[in-house]
Amino acid sequence: MPLNAHELKQLAETAEQSAEPVCGCWLHRTQAWESFTEDRWPADLMERLGTLRADDIDEPTFEEFHPHGTRYDAVDAPISVAHFPFNRCDVFRCTACARLVLRYTEFGGYYVDHRARRVDAALVSV
Repeated sequence: MPLNAHELKQLAETAEQSAEPVCGCWLHRTQAWESFTEDRWPADLMERLGTLRADDIDEPTFEEFHPHGTRYDAVDAPISVAHFPFNRCDVFRCTACARLVLRYTEFGGYYVDHRARRVDAALVSV
């Protein structure tokens, strides 16, 4: 079962209350989407909590959600689980600092781009 917006927001609020200032995972810096290579992903620190991808949708929408004129790469862009790219994300928690992180992979014609973004509970649209 995919996580819904309320569950994601609750997980993010809990994570923010218990988060350590900084750890070795580098993901505390990802306020907006950041590309990374697979060798930079701190797999030994990441605990997968679930997914935002709906089980019954083969090809999720590419429509984005920006009611206040933000852009995909903005640090204050809302997190809407029904919209791109959040509808293609898995949710992870760092076991060292407790931060919640979203991860998805962008597939282009000739490339694969892994991307991560820290979850700010205040930006989760419910």
